[in-house]
Amino acid sequence: MRKRTCLFGLALLLLLPLTAAISFAQEEKITVYNPRGIQPPIRLIPMPERSGIEGKTVYVVDTKYPNTKPFFNELCKILKERYPKTNWVPKEKIGIYTDDDPKLWAEVKEKAAGMVMVVGH
Repeated sequence: MRKRTCLFGLALLLLLPLTAAISFAQEEKITVYNPRGIQPPIRLIPMPERSGIEGKTVYVVDTKYPNTKPFFNELCKILKERYPKTNWVPKEKIGIYTDDDPKLWAEVKEKAAGMVMVVGH
């Protein structure tokens, strides 16, 4: 009888820390933060009415971002097909996509009613 009591007591001693660890793990909480932070609300800014692009000149500017040339060519083709009464002017910006091109921007301001810029992904 003494042997059984001793084994029971030993088992109880081994189980007590385990049950304490389980109850502590259930009480423990962690805090998870959103890596994007709190996003500002989206502001809707009404754009002025436009009379349309028919008969106007619109530049399509390729900034030469890597691997966008096929997209640029396809975009120019589709725009010409869908808006045949608009004068679409495809242009490539000098340098790489991060370089400034003041000459091109001056030409766009002088000759174009609008511009579409292909900036990459």
